[in-house]
This record gives sequence, structure tokens and C-alpha cells, in this order.
Amino acid sequence: MEQKCFSDDCVFEEFTDYNRDLGLVESTSVVLGRIIGSGIFRTPGPIMALVSCTSLFALVWILGGIVTIFHAVCYAELVAMMPRSGGPYVYLKTAYGPVWAFLRGWAMFFVSETGSIAAVALVFAEYFNEIWKILFKTPFNHVTEIMIALAIIWTLTAVNLFGVFVSGVFQNIFSTVKIIAIGIIIGVSFSGGGSFSHFFSPFLPEEFSWATVLAIGAALRLAFFAFSGWEGATYIAEEVKNPRRNLPLSLLLGITGVMVLFLGTNAAYIYQLPVKTIVASHGIAADAMKAAIGGAGGILISIAVMLSTFGNVSTQILCKARTWQAMARDDLFFNRLEILHEKYRTPNNALVAQAAWASVLLAALLAVYLLFDIKSGASYETIIAFFSATGTIFNIMTIYSLVIFRKRYPDVPRPYKAWLYPFSIIIVLILLSFYLVVTLITALIPSLLGLVLMSSGLLYYFWKLKKRK
Repeated sequence: MEQKCFSDDCVFEEFTDYNRDLGLVESTSVVLGRIIGSGIFRTPGPIMALVSCTSLFALVWILGGIVTIFHAVCYAELVAMMPRSGGPYVYLKTAYGPVWAFLRGWAMFFVSETGSIAAVALVFAEYFNEIWKILFKTPFNHVTEIMIALAIIWTLTAVNLFGVFVSGVFQNIFSTVKIIAIGIIIGVSFSGGGSFSHFFSPFLPEEFSWATVLAIGAALRLAFFAFSGWEGATYIAEEVKNPRRNLPLSLLLGITGVMVLFLGTNAAYIYQLPVKTIVASHGIAADAMKAAIGGAGGILISIAVMLSTFGNVSTQILCKARTWQAMARDDLFFNRLEILHEKYRTPNNALVAQAAWASVLLAALLAVYLLFDIKSGASYETIIAFFSATGTIFNIMTIYSLVIFRKRYPDVPRPYKAWLYPFSIIIVLILLSFYLVVTLITALIPSLLGLVLMSSGLLYYFWKLKKRK
């Protein structure tokens, strides 16, 4: 165990109570595992439904990729300068003070991050339903899907209770499975009976208007979700060996690999399926494989996607619980979440609390489904809309913190500096601000609900502050 630091500059040091058991391979696997989850296997259909043509479909994915690349360039400097677990929470706390860091963590716990865990677990259940439908001709209902998602969350939480080394091996295995699954989709789709005519029918929208701009913005909400998670390795910075080198490198290696895979996968979908089929698809990978080689292909790829989403949920559970522990360690969250297991040095209380709240979100979806008879596929989009606005606000603040640190701490060692600074910052801030405005326009009610739940954290924060005094 490394020596503790008690100075105000601790955030720039590498001391930790965690075990540093993860190397470059494992941290890169975390990046891959966090990004490649449900998005690439679930969002292409809803994105195509919003834009209705292949040119805008490609534009949405390209914009999502550009923002992700420049985002990562900025984060690489941050994590190399401050190799502390908790990711953006640490940067916000240092740049803006504890109240904003607390609100971000509160929003993550109650809105965005547990919501993301629930969303990906639902995709696991949806692809299991695809297999069921192929084998038995009739799908099971949405209630069963939600119950399966619950089982996955609690099973993988249990796995993560027994040490980060076990979790790291788990990430390596499932990251490999994800890459193999995507390779199968690309290889089989282009070797099967498809058509390049799908890329041009329709290629352009019927008209280009303000409604088209709003549709692109709404589609970006789904594309950003598909690319999300690349910052996952920053949440476990204190468990990575040589973090100032390995963390920036894992971000850049992981994202570059994912960009190539995503471009190939979307091309494979379009080659196999016409636009109208993509629009109607909630299991696009299975549909593409069924079109290429029949029902057996649909079953095989559904199994591969289930394994991929299974691994992604595990990665999310591993990474995000470290934020709740970091907040509790700073006396900004529920105190019992600070405790690390004596033997495994894992934040088990935080892991269990995280699973419990994700279960509450799924139970709320189940209640809405039973009361209002919503469509099965609508749950996924609803969860994403719920946390997009809050997440974007804090993403903007996190990126701008880089400017603050350059001015406030000019002499702090920076093993890595953001490419093209300040232009990389400007590009990301402009695109994220546009996206935030469009999100508030196109998903106002879910966004407001997320913002209200985030703001409710102020009641707890000031109560805790008063109690401390």
C-alpha cells in the first residue's frame, strides 16, 4: 500500500488505498468494454428512424466520433495530471469546488450512470428474446425482459465483490468476445447476399429544414450513448499501474479501435438491410445476420451480443462504483459507501448500493409498462433521454476544467498535453452546447425529470453540510 498524502495537492499524487493490479491491457480492455456494449447493437435502428436516409445516418455517427476523439484528447491530459479514482468527479471538485462535484456524482448515481447500467442490461434481455423468438416463434413479454435485466445486474455485482484482479480478467475475456462478435458481423454480412444499392436508397432527406436539424440532434443523443463509456478507465485510476502513462494510452488505443469497428459494423448493417428494415429493427445485429445466413446466424450473433452486453454491464459496475466510494471518502455522499473490503480492497457497499438503485429504475420502468402498456423497445430510448441533458451539462463543465487547470496550476507536471489546444476544447464545447439545446427541445420532459432529480441532491448536500458544522 502506498503512503498517504494529506496536503492540498493530493489530487496530483499517486498514493492510494487500492491495489494497483491493472496494467495497460486491462485498462484498454476497460475502455473497449465500456464503449462496446449495447449501443452499436441497438441504436442504429432508432437513429435511422430519426434521419431516414443514409447520408445523415453517416453524418450522425461521424459527428459522434469526432466529439468522442476530442473529448478523449482533453481527458487524457486530465487523467495524466490527476491519476485519482472517480473520473470527472475529481476534476470537477478540483476546478469548481465540492458542490458541483457532488451534484455531478449525485446525478450520476440517481440519473445517468445507474440508468446506463439498466439500459444495457435491457439490451441483453432483448437479444435473449430474439433467440427465444427464433426458436419458439413467439417472444416473451416486456416484464420478463426487465426481470432478466435485474438478474444480470445482481449477478455481475456479485462478481465484482471479489477483487479488481478477477474483474480485470473478466474485462479481458469479454472485450475479446466483443471484438470477435463485431468481426463476425462485418465478415459474414459482406460475404453474404447484400446490396450496395442500400447505401443510396434513400441517400438524401426529402427536404432539409429545421426539423431535419432537430432530428440530427435527437439522433446524436443515441450516437453519443453508443460511443459513451470511453472515460471508464479514469474511474479506476488508482487501480492502474503507472497511471500517468497507461491511462492516456488506453484511452487513445481503445477509442481508435472502436471507431474502426463501429464504421465497419454500420456499413455491414446497411449492406445487408434496406433503410426501412433498419428503421423497424430493435435487434439489428440479429436481423443482419439472419438476412445474410438465415436463422442460425441470428441465434449465433444474438449469443455474441448477449456476451458483449454482459461484459459491458460488468465493466460499468466495476468502474462507476469507484465514484461513489470517492465521494463518500470526501464526506460528500453516504458515509458507508467509503468502506473498502478488508481482503479484496473493493468498494462493496458502493457496488451493492449501485445495483439497488439500478433495480429501482428498472422497477419504475416495469410500473410504467404495466400502467401505460408502452412498447418494449421504448424503454431503452426513454432511459437514454432521461439522463442525456444532465450528463451533457457536466461534460461541458469537465472539458472546460482543462482551461481552469492550465491557468490555476501552470507548474503541475503534465505527462500528456491535449492535442491542438485550445482548438480541441473549442470544438468539443461548441458541439456539446448545440447538442444540449437540441436535447432540451426534442426530449424536454425526460430532460426536466433528470434535472429535477439532479437538483434534489442540493437538499442532501446542505443537510450534510449543516450536520458537519
